[in-house]
Amino acid sequence: MESLTHFNEQGRARMVDITDKDVTSRTAIAVTTITMRPDTLQTIKAGKIGKGDVLAVAQVAGIMAAKQTSAWIPMCHPIALSGVNIAFDDNGQDELYIEATVKTTGKTGVEMEALTAVSAAGLTVYDMCKALQKDMTIGPTRLMEKTGGKSGDYRSGS
Repeated sequence: MESLTHFNEQGRARMVDITDKDVTSRTAIAVTTITMRPDTLQTIKAGKIGKGDVLAVAQVAGIMAAKQTSAWIPMCHPIALSGVNIAFDDNGQDELYIEATVKTTGKTGVEMEALTAVSAAGLTVYDMCKALQKDMTIGPTRLMEKTGGKSGDYRSGS
């Protein structure tokens, strides 16, 4: 197992120095699931939530969150994103699936940006639908894939 890189020689937190890393094309895909009652999912899909188009607002929230990840996660580098896409799917019953694909060309990866994007999108769905159902659950949230960088490519086994 690799050593943790976010600690300095005194064992205190630090932002990793990426000065000498190569600039490469990097992509990350993260997913989350929101479990809800079937009637809640149908109301979202029908566009009948009183606060507006839930998926459109969640999509914008996910994009905005990806762009602001370094403001949320203390050791993340602020990076210029070249693309963020948020996609939705569902099982036709009680689960809404959210997927974020984030891209950059730079010295550090975009895994945290993709994870932040799906988290913010999921929280936005919850916020917009909580009047209808308060016991929705969000998760699991996980990294599915990442490409580029020194550590190479990663694909989830599931």
